[in-house]
This record gives sequence, C-alpha cells and structure tokens, in this order.
Amino acid sequence: MSSPSLDSYRELAESLNPTAVQQYLAANDWQLETQVPDIRQIWRLHDRARVMLPLATDYIDFAQRFRDTLRSLASVYDWDPVHLAEKIAATRADLFFVRIDQMMLDGTIPFRQAEKTLEGLFKMVKAAATTADDPTHSHRGRRSSTVNDFLDDDVRLGHTKRGSFVFTVVTRLGDSQPDHDDGTPAAAFPRRVMETLATGLHAARDLSLNWDAGTAENAAEHGLSASLVEALEDLTETGTLRELDLSFGWAVTAPPPNVPTSRIVVDRDAMAGLPRVRERLVRREEPPRTETLIGQVRSLTREEPAEGEQEESTIILVAEVHGRDRKVHIPLSGDDYTWAIFAHTNKLPFTVTGNLVFERRSWRLTDPITVDASFLMNQQTR
Repeated sequence: MSSPSLDSYRELAESLNPTAVQQYLAANDWQLETQVPDIRQIWRLHDRARVMLPLATDYIDFAQRFRDTLRSLASVYDWDPVHLAEKIAATRADLFFVRIDQMMLDGTIPFRQAEKTLEGLFKMVKAAATTADDPTHSHRGRRSSTVNDFLDDDVRLGHTKRGSFVFTVVTRLGDSQPDHDDGTPAAAFPRRVMETLATGLHAARDLSLNWDAGTAENAAEHGLSASLVEALEDLTETGTLRELDLSFGWAVTAPPPNVPTSRIVVDRDAMAGLPRVRERLVRREEPPRTETLIGQVRSLTREEPAEGEQEESTIILVAEVHGRDRKVHIPLSGDDYTWAIFAHTNKLPFTVTGNLVFERRSWRLTDPITVDASFLMNQQTR
C-alpha cells in the first residue's frame, strides 16, 4: 500500500487544532513530559514514542511542525490520516457513520443521491435534536435556540471513510458539563441528541419489522418521531440499495451512552416497513384538522362509475404542508372538479379547504371540502 501523500496530512492539519490533539493524547495513555506554555509540549507513550506538539499557531513554521506531529502519530499506530482524524475527533465528539451498501458498477453513486443523503442526514439529526430538547414538540414551527445553536455550530460533516460510501457526521461535545445535584455528570446536549438518534433509529427499525403499539404510544421516550422515520426513508429511497448500515462511535472522554445498541442495520425487509411506521406516527402526531391549501394542480383522474353509482374524480394538488411541498390527494366533483381543470389548464393556483390527514401512505384532504374559486372566476372573466 502506498504511503499517504503530503496533501493528506495538510488537509488533516487544516481540519484539526492542537487542543484536539492534546485531548486525544491525554485520553490515550500519553504522558506530558515537558512543556513551554503556549509554545509546545512533549508527550511520551510509555517507551514506544515521543512527539512534540506545537501550540503557537502564530509561528511561521507552525503548519509544518503540526503536520509532522500528525504524521508521527499516524506512524506510531500504523494508521492512515483518515483513521487518525476519526480517533482524534472521537475524543470530545460523537461520530455517526452512515454506510450505503448498494450495487455500484464503477464505484460511484449518483450525485443527486449524495445530495439527498446529506439532506436526509440533516433532517434526521434535526429531528433527534428537537426530540432531545423537547419530547412534546410537534416538529413543526420554531425550534429553541438550543436546537438551532446545535445545528449551526456543533454538528459537522467529517472525513469520508474508505469502503463503499460512508458518510461521517461529527457532533462536538464542547467543554465538560457541570454535574447534577447528586454528583453524577450531566450529559452535554450534543450527546443527548446522539443518544436520542441511536435510540430512535433502533426503535424505527424494530417497529418496521414488528409493530409494537406500546412503543409507538410513547414514541418520544424511544427517540421516535415521524420526521426521524421520514428522514430514514429518504436515505433508503434508491431501488439499488441492499442495506443501510448506521453506527456510532462515542467520545472516549464522556460517560458511556445509554442506548440499546451502537449499530443499526436497515435491510430490505426493514425498508419495506418504514412507510407504515411513519404513517402510524403521523396519525398520532397529526390528528385530522381543517387546513386551507393553495397550490398547483399536478394531475386529475376521473373513473367511470358503475351502473347506479356516482362518478369519482380526484386531483393531486402540490401544496406546502409543514414547510415542505407535498402531493395531496383530493376528491372533487361537479363544479369544483371543473374549476380544478381550469386551474390545471391555465397553470393557476388552486385554493381548497378540508380536513388534512395522512393515510395509506399519502396526504389527503377529506370532507367537508370547500373550493374557493373566486380568484379563478376573476381570471376567467378577463
């Protein structure tokens, strides 16, 4: 195997800082021998090795000396730069690995799939952070500053690991937290988010294979939300995916997490059950309520009625539901259906009010349904 290039260590040095390396050394049996405060430190690993860690970032040769230190550490452990970065990051950060196992003819995945994976990962972490901060939150509307600050500052995309496609999410734990009144250490919010994520993914997988009404009834206690399951669905949409391998690496300087498992494998059987889990969670989180939707008519269908039955016609309206464009199925008849045809033909917005529900894996508007055709009438008379 060829040795890592100088560029690899340059990129590694640019992604780390001396404090992170210092924390890693202190947590992994290295002993601080001597130091010149704010200038440099000498660390020793038993009788195996000694390294110099530069601290003065304003020195003209700091970058070169820091790269040399990282290269020496990699040599001591016989690691490549990516593995060294992972180990250092795990000292005061939790790591979340997402491995995509699918058919790849040339070792690549579609660019759009990579984009959707990143979007899904962010949505997944956001859902876990929302539940960790407030288990009663509806996952709609505003989040607290705690959640927003975490998403802005404490969660990062880490180095991609070798082997298939492995996305690495890094959540920085920050400084040590004050203890609880009983003396037990308090968990940092980023750690609580990752525990919630691990617990929720484990529960989502289990429910997709074996439904348990008790778990669903107390979804937040299990880190579950419809948003989390929807994000997991987004990651498994491609038809070539064999399985999704989700695993966690926990910071070594924090207490062990309270999670059922640190690895969750979502295979094809589990993927098939995810839509059912999401639908049932949405029903619990989203009881039917009256909503006014404004959007574009995407399609119209009309079924010929059997003898003695009334004609059935349905439109699909693309409208915003909870901040995201959704396809909403709406049964219409008579003049209401005629106005939907007019809106579709002329590419005009269509306004309709009814009870919004999520059932049979789709958003639907149910009776009583009222179409506001005032705008369309005005356009027709022009």
